[in-house]
Amino acid sequence: MLSSILSKAPLGKAAPDKNQGKAATGRSGGGIADRGQIIDPAKLRRDLAALAARDDLKPQELRNGVLSRLRDALASGRDEVERRFLGHKPGERIGEKTVRSLAYLTDELVRVLADFAAGTAYPSANPTVGEQLAVVAVGGYGRGELAPQSDVDLLFLLPYKQTPRGEQIVEYMLYMLWDMGLKVGHATRSVDECLRQAREDVTIRTALLESRMIWGNEALHEDLQQRFWDELADSTVLEFVEAKLAERTTRHEKVGGSRYVLEPNIKEGKGGLRDLHTLYWIGKYVYRTETVDGLVEAGVLTAAERRKFAKAQDFLWTLRCHLHYLTGRPEERLTFDVQTEMARRLGYTDHAGTIAVERFMKHYFVVAKDVGNLTRIVCAAIEAKIQRRPRLRLPSLPFRKRTYDGFVLDGERLSVPRADLFETDPVNFIRLFHTAQQHDLDVHPDALLLITQNLKRVDAALRNDSEANRLFLDILTSPKGPERILRLMNEAGVLGRFIPDFGRVVAQMQFDMYHVYTTDEHTIRAMGILHQIESGQLAQVAPVASEIVHKVLSRRALYLGMFLHDIAKGRGGNHSLLGEKVAHRLGPRLGLNDEETETVAWLVRNHLWFTAFAFKRDIGDPKTIQDFCGIIKSPERLRLLLVLTVADVRATNPAIWNNWKAGLLRNLYYRADEVLSGEVSEDALASGQQNIGRAEQAKAALRAALPDWPEAQVKAHLAKGQISYWLSHDTETLVRHALLMREAATVEQPLLIDTRIDTHRGVTEVTICTPDHPGLFSRLAGAMAVAGASIVDARIFTMTDGMALDTFWVQDATDGPFDQPTKLARLSAAIHKAMSGELKTRQALREKAAGALPSRTRVFKVPPRVLIDNKASATHTVIELNGRDRPGLLSDIARALNQLSLQVSSAKISTYGETAIDVFYVKDVFGLKVEHASKLAAIREKLLTALAEPGTGSASAQAGEKRRKSATVQAAE
Repeated sequence: MLSSILSKAPLGKAAPDKNQGKAATGRSGGGIADRGQIIDPAKLRRDLAALAARDDLKPQELRNGVLSRLRDALASGRDEVERRFLGHKPGERIGEKTVRSLAYLTDELVRVLADFAAGTAYPSANPTVGEQLAVVAVGGYGRGELAPQSDVDLLFLLPYKQTPRGEQIVEYMLYMLWDMGLKVGHATRSVDECLRQAREDVTIRTALLESRMIWGNEALHEDLQQRFWDELADSTVLEFVEAKLAERTTRHEKVGGSRYVLEPNIKEGKGGLRDLHTLYWIGKYVYRTETVDGLVEAGVLTAAERRKFAKAQDFLWTLRCHLHYLTGRPEERLTFDVQTEMARRLGYTDHAGTIAVERFMKHYFVVAKDVGNLTRIVCAAIEAKIQRRPRLRLPSLPFRKRTYDGFVLDGERLSVPRADLFETDPVNFIRLFHTAQQHDLDVHPDALLLITQNLKRVDAALRNDSEANRLFLDILTSPKGPERILRLMNEAGVLGRFIPDFGRVVAQMQFDMYHVYTTDEHTIRAMGILHQIESGQLAQVAPVASEIVHKVLSRRALYLGMFLHDIAKGRGGNHSLLGEKVAHRLGPRLGLNDEETETVAWLVRNHLWFTAFAFKRDIGDPKTIQDFCGIIKSPERLRLLLVLTVADVRATNPAIWNNWKAGLLRNLYYRADEVLSGEVSEDALASGQQNIGRAEQAKAALRAALPDWPEAQVKAHLAKGQISYWLSHDTETLVRHALLMREAATVEQPLLIDTRIDTHRGVTEVTICTPDHPGLFSRLAGAMAVAGASIVDARIFTMTDGMALDTFWVQDATDGPFDQPTKLARLSAAIHKAMSGELKTRQALREKAAGALPSRTRVFKVPPRVLIDNKASATHTVIELNGRDRPGLLSDIARALNQLSLQVSSAKISTYGETAIDVFYVKDVFGLKVEHASKLAAIREKLLTALAEPGTGSASAQAGEKRRKSATVQAAE
């Protein structure tokens, strides 16, 4: 039978153009304008024939001539396609045209090459049936899509076993294609072998699903396709769908698990091209459709969804082509270093307070969300249809579906009983999710699909409906937790339409390394963490918040405040103040009374203050507590703000929360609570009596922990520390410090180093005891940078006996602790060498920076800023520095402070992604605050220079007058 089929189609003919323009079959050149400018296959054939007709060329010379012509044709065609791509008109769907054009170019080259190989290099006047051959495109190339740096996947299809002549043709073509510079993936198999391997490997089965005839015996390919459906596909539909959905899940987890990652993979990531491919594969396997249009005909997609599919696919194709052209490699990730250039190439500009790259990435995330919605709904719908198999049917016992609040349970998922449910009562848009939350149910894909098709009914009338707003507030404040349902509402598009202000932050990102998620995803995660705090799931990592949340009287205000805290981001102003206005408008709509609404608005307006004081101010300074309590004003608001802050910080970036930050927030809460509850009077706070009492408690605890020390020795040690020292450490740390200082006095060593690895916090604590002298802090910071240690926090104390006791918390380049003996030895050696003068840290850091490879994060620009505040402390001048984090930055700053003759009493070192925010409490050489205008100006100028990255010159010179204005000086009046 096969022999008779094959005999009807002689070897050496290109596949007929029956399906021109289709996505998966026939030629890939349909719809391409001026194809002859990309490649002229007829001329190329004439050129090769002319070469072959020459008698003076040796075989190798002939091959070289053929290769040269093919290379030239490939290069010329690629140049033309790239020229069209880069010069396309705004709004033109250039992505699809480009990948189709590149596939067309490759098709014609393969055909010309195959004709030459079979007709000239290895001719046969009468090829046997066994010598029949078909060259078939598979994979993405089989779909007629080829990105600039993509592989060309070919199947050399045989009727039986390989013959010598067939092997010669295949080998000739492959070596030619490789020598042309193409990356070719290939397989040579018979029809039987293809089917056998496809049964065992879903990847091969998927490749065959997309096969497209390029050259040769078309009957051979038709036989493969027919047998593929008859013998394999028809009986494995369920297996294939399950495999592709499982593959999708694994793929998503491998590249980050969320579509809202900082550097998304536009091919393999969630909401990327591969998700669209999965939809196409499953649709084709189930419905035997060759194009996505066929899914519309089959009733799987609506015409609107097909348009959304096409628009998203073209956008992603365009991004992928830009990435390949820009990087010159098959790069699939939108990395930091290309995002800005991609935004420029695509025509995005700064607008309304949002920079171009953020507008571009928001568009990407919106498209990825659309793709996710589309593929999730369609794939789940198909899955539900093919798996709907009743396990037991009893005709005599009628089956009745369970109902919940007017909705029906279908396969353990909540669905709608009829198609007009949302039309007749739009409140059902909210009621469906409320019911799913109350009964711990998932929502059926059919219901989600119906929601998507009726989203326009979520309008002003529904937003003003009292029952809909009551149900939504119940969702926000449900004891079952709002995160799952809010995310589902967001994915379905309901949340952004019901709360339009939330819709404005959907898919909104910030172009930095600190904010890991888009604003909507961050908000939904924060709501989930708030519920975890309330339910006690975070009692180990946030014990105080987990305890006081149950003392909160304004629970509804807390949850709504959490939902709205970032609602006004991206509007070109202070998002806290703008969000406060949203809260005043939305509170009454959702049914809150005036008091609750005011509390929500206050939380939104002040949601950043807790971290600002805890992470940037000296909590041991009475002025810090005074200023903080002046903002908070009541114990209830203190409780509300702490709980909201913990959830906010943990939801911003999972990597930034640690016990150190938790301790700072906890200590600030306790200090403020003492004042706001009346336990400590404002007079006692202002006079320092509160601190004196706490210091005495710390000393008493230390005395009890040193029972073997003679009393005289204990008294001498307790006299060495200032009040701020005793307030900065727990008893365990104070004991270690006492032992270290006693050892230093006993052995009379000029330098002692103690290290402690804190695996829970992911840091190494380095404590250094040495005689204090000018420039000490700078030397220590430089030595640690040379050793590869990144300082994340520091506490600097000079004892009354002149000994410096400085503690640094450091991490390695991977944000982990220095926990290897070799690392610790290198760190200790660098400190000793720096202190002895053997190591010149500044020179060593410059040499290290010169030899470092460029980082893709260098694209982030942080304007240097110096804030000098003489109001934040009664005894110190407080200097806050903002700049681009880099190795050695703290050393440069410390050196500048030393050159300015400033005494550093304490330092708070923080890194937020690429941004360093360092705060120093300083005095002048006389132990006083710095208040003279000329000295303040000199400090600002010197520190701006220290913040500038090496090789870029003075930061003040770069910034000009605009940046100078941001380097404000707040001198005391």
